[in-house]
Amino acid sequence: MLSAMQRRSASPIIVCILVVAVLAGCERKGGCTGANCGILIDAAVAEPGTLLPPSSEDIVANDIDEQLFLKLADVGMSENTLGDEDFQPLLAQKWEWDGPLTLVFHLDPRARWQDGQPVTAADVEFTFNAYTDSAVASPFRPKLRRIASVTQRDSLTAVFRFREKYSEMFYDAVYHMRILPAHKLRPIPRDQWRTAPFGREPVGDGPYRFVRWQPAQSIELVADSTFFLGRPGIRRLIWRFTPNLQVAVQQVIADEADVREQLVTPDNVKRASEAKQLAIYTYVGNVYTFLSFNQRSPADTTQPHPIFADREVRRALAMAVDRASLLKSALNGVAKVPPGPMSELLSWIWDPDLRQLPYDTAQAARMLNAHGWRDHDGDGVRDKDGQPLAFHILVPTSSVLRRQYARLLQEQYRAIGVQVEVDELEPTVVSQRVGTGKYDTAILSRSNDPSPSSGIAQTWTRAGFGGSNFGRYYNPEFERLVDRAVTATTRDRARPLWRAALETLNADAPGVFLYALDNVAAIHKRVDNVQLRPASGAALLRTWRIPADRLIDRDRVER
Repeated sequence: MLSAMQRRSASPIIVCILVVAVLAGCERKGGCTGANCGILIDAAVAEPGTLLPPSSEDIVANDIDEQLFLKLADVGMSENTLGDEDFQPLLAQKWEWDGPLTLVFHLDPRARWQDGQPVTAADVEFTFNAYTDSAVASPFRPKLRRIASVTQRDSLTAVFRFREKYSEMFYDAVYHMRILPAHKLRPIPRDQWRTAPFGREPVGDGPYRFVRWQPAQSIELVADSTFFLGRPGIRRLIWRFTPNLQVAVQQVIADEADVREQLVTPDNVKRASEAKQLAIYTYVGNVYTFLSFNQRSPADTTQPHPIFADREVRRALAMAVDRASLLKSALNGVAKVPPGPMSELLSWIWDPDLRQLPYDTAQAARMLNAHGWRDHDGDGVRDKDGQPLAFHILVPTSSVLRRQYARLLQEQYRAIGVQVEVDELEPTVVSQRVGTGKYDTAILSRSNDPSPSSGIAQTWTRAGFGGSNFGRYYNPEFERLVDRAVTATTRDRARPLWRAALETLNADAPGVFLYALDNVAAIHKRVDNVQLRPASGAALLRTWRIPADRLIDRDRVER
């Protein structure tokens, strides 16, 4: 490093050099002015752990994976999951049924991995085997259990064989798997995939190529100009990580970022609506949030939880929560109280008349009394056999809303003699604790698939043990009803079965279903052709455009 004297004596020369360099840099950075320019910055909350598709359900990771890895086909804007009529081809150019249980996909011969290798049926077979391998422990594994095998007929033909006939066979074949590059991943032991370098530097076949991942800062992608389905409209995508929702929303309002896919609160919607450069998009929500009761002991997950293993205690605790007043306090106008584990994406089974446990603190108190939970020592907290009726609620520091809900729940539980502590931890710590069963309760958000047959089954049946069924809820009658609903041939036949299943689950109170958000996004007005599909707001991002006459300074910057 130059000393202060050396820096002063050299300053005229250095200044000249710097001026020339800056001017030259400015000249280069002004270069992109055409139709496929533009940089889109997404203000994201929480950084994903990996970009390897079978290893993560993280919402941000999913948005990025949409750009990097293709499915064989995808649902259309209708979100219809029955049959195959409304699905849009991606890697598969066409398909046909070869009998009632065999589905044949013909891959597009133009599809390439971004290292130049062709995408083949061997990749499809490899992907299915990986997603269903217990060593990978993919959270999507339960969704594929009705597919018996995937094989390759030739290099461009993949054959799916099913265990039984049902109405969503095609949906299960295409929706839950992003095809993986066998030549890149086969050498890596599958039990090491979650921490493999590939997840931090992925090679995909999608419309965008991976550029860089700056830990705790951002992930950057660049458009693949040779993408076989057409060059993406926006040249560069950046997900910038922020510590919480309020910071993310402020970045978009301050014109430091371009996209916030979920504004969440009424106040955020109001503030974003007043920013002259932003357009507000409202579309069907696909996320619901609930208080999860862990039915296994955090100290020893082979043992029942000392409080929540008791169905009647769970029911009492659910009845002590005034969900309507919580919603009015925190989310009036931008969310609804769900009638079960669902968002409004599942509109065809969403029914406010579904039987649910009522809000009734007097009945809740009587139930707790009947099960021995009384305030024996007069300290204001119920106890039984010397154990206080006390537990912890786990929430991520990144979610202002979930932290607010935790404190409101704390107050409502205090009113019936239940002591609650709120643990606010980093999102990665919350995920680790919940995933390993080291929690009492946690406020969790889940995104629905377009079909209840996968999302509900994954999170609330035995198939989700070791995956998304963190609280270890299990009821054989619920499972029987879900199986019948999944195999129903029409929605009219499935609807009463789903109703019976959900009412069974509601009666068991494995959690308290708190709110289902409407999706309200803020996106810079210079962005054109914005299409937001409820199940995945980023699914059609490659079709978005920034017209040349709307480019701003950051759109022209080249690297």
